[in-house]
Amino acid sequence: MSTSTSDPGPKSPANLLRTLRARAGEHGFAAMRITRPDAIPQAAERLTAFLEAGHHGELDWLADRQDWRGNPQALWPQARSVALFAMNYGPGHDPMDNLAATSAGNISVYARGDDYHDVIKGRLKQIANWFASVSGEDVKVFVDTAPVMEKPLAQAAGIGWQGKHTNLLSRELGSWFFLGAMFTTAELPEDAAEEDHCGTCRACLDICPTNAFPAPYRLDARRCISYLTIEHKGHIPAEFRPAMGNRIYGCDDCLAVCPWNKFAEKARETRLAARKNLTLPPLSKLAKLDDPAFREMFRKSPVKRTGRDRFVRNVLIAIGNSGDAALADEAERLLDDASPLVRAMAVWALAQLGARDKIAANARRRLSREKDADVLNEWRAARTRLEAQA
Repeated sequence: MSTSTSDPGPKSPANLLRTLRARAGEHGFAAMRITRPDAIPQAAERLTAFLEAGHHGELDWLADRQDWRGNPQALWPQARSVALFAMNYGPGHDPMDNLAATSAGNISVYARGDDYHDVIKGRLKQIANWFASVSGEDVKVFVDTAPVMEKPLAQAAGIGWQGKHTNLLSRELGSWFFLGAMFTTAELPEDAAEEDHCGTCRACLDICPTNAFPAPYRLDARRCISYLTIEHKGHIPAEFRPAMGNRIYGCDDCLAVCPWNKFAEKARETRLAARKNLTLPPLSKLAKLDDPAFREMFRKSPVKRTGRDRFVRNVLIAIGNSGDAALADEAERLLDDASPLVRAMAVWALAQLGARDKIAANARRRLSREKDADVLNEWRAARTRLEAQA
């Protein structure tokens, strides 16, 4: 049967796009928009400025393949269109309320369920395989694991705009959503880019507990609690520890206070829903995790990527901030931990809790045998602090 001139056929760009949108909805995505790989000419300059300022901290991978990040067309020259997909992970409660649970560990909303990389990439692969079969075109999918700047592309595609906190915002979805990208050699109709709708609002900038925003639309990752608790491999600078509160993996403050979240929806995907054991778990339990127990508790969770030692480092900072004297026993037990990251923060936590007797009982013996300079410095600082308070 021949195709009439009024029906361009299933492989026409318009029909492909219409069916692609429907498929995206069937696979749990709240939005899907199209842009071109050359639609973000300003990205390269902004990335260079960010890197030259040193605001990326230890995120050296951002400098790797910088030419690809700044120019998506260079990543795959044959690509003609980029489809951006958004999936909700809204919490269904105000994450700011979690800060009051000072004897519990506050894990960022996005990390309380299964790892979004696995969830979204699996869905995108299904969509991409279908699209390739019906279109005859080539496709590649990316979910935060390749040198692709999804947020500028998503703004160019019209999903949302990068707010003053540098995260993506949407008038329909708020800020609680993940992004994934599908590059294709197909030429699809583009969507209009989204404009900035932040106006004069400064809520996200003013709420930041560590002043990580040197200016609107600029982030210094070295001061960001999300970076410090997840990406930073060494000892967290003392100036930031009290401000961390009970945040042991990530920080939601700048997202949670955004007025646009009045339009946000609760996560639809069950695998992204918060697990009970990751919703404000007791610090006393988390401090007892050895490596096997850590791996089991955070199986399929993005938290697993930090490793046990860095995670318990964060837990001990939360213990020190808790004001809960009953947690001093947990900190004291970890003075003998194999990791200097953990030992150092155990000392700091005891000092924060004012555990004078425990520090006095342990200081001389441990100072004489401690080899790590950072741990020694924490012992000296703890003794000095308690002596000054005497």
